[in-house]
Parts: sequence; C-alpha cells; structure tokens
Amino acid sequence: MKKLLIIMMLLSGSLFANEINWAQDFTSGVETAKKENKPVLFVFSRHSCKYCVILEKTTFSNKQVIDALNKDFVSIIAYSDEGDRFPQELWRPGTPTLWFLDANGQPMYQPLMGAVGEEYFLEALKVVKKTFDTNK
Repeated sequence: MKKLLIIMMLLSGSLFANEINWAQDFTSGVETAKKENKPVLFVFSRHSCKYCVILEKTTFSNKQVIDALNKDFVSIIAYSDEGDRFPQELWRPGTPTLWFLDANGQPMYQPLMGAVGEEYFLEALKVVKKTFDTNK
C-alpha cells in the first residue's frame, strides 16, 4: 500500500507540473521542431544575470506562457556560464536574448532583449505563431 501511495504521489506531481518543456540542447530542439513543424523559442541566458533570473521567475513561470510554449513551440535555453553549444550567429553580448526561429533553426525576427513582461511576451508568441503558420 505504501508503494502505491508513493507512485500515485509521483504521478500526480508530474501530471500537474507546470513548467516549460525545455529541449535537451540546441541540436535536438531543432530536430524536434522539424519533426513537429513548430517554431522555436531560443533563449540565450546566464545563471548570474539579474534580468535572466527575473525572466525565469516571472514570464517563464506564468501559466499562460508555459501552456502556449508547450503547445505551439519547441523551447531551447542555452546558458553562457555552462558553455552550452548553439550557432555563433545567435550570440549577442547581452542576456537574456530571446530568438524566435523557424523549424530549421533560422531567425524569423531580430531578438528580444531583457526580461520581457508576460503580456508583451504572450502577444509576441501570437504574432510568431501566426507568421509561422502563414509561411508553412
């Protein structure tokens, strides 16, 4: 009985977990985007960056943002302080840098910079999704 309760608790926790499904790395994320024919959110971040932390604690913790990203996008995050690999042309001197890429990993727009607020970010997601769907 004790094992059953533990299994149920673990399952219920994973069913109600509400976080962004980040790809393992840039390459696997783009492969997934190609397979699923979805646009990519690529975030260049740093753990010690004040605005990166704010972005993660606010916008990336917002339920509507999480739901929209998990449903309609493949999300990839790379941390400069972990040496994560990603295409050099996506590097920018400031963090956080948020790129919207097509399913082949090519930029759709110039990047957003800084701790973008939830409402603005949700509007950006709608625009990107509409553009991506129109250009399929």
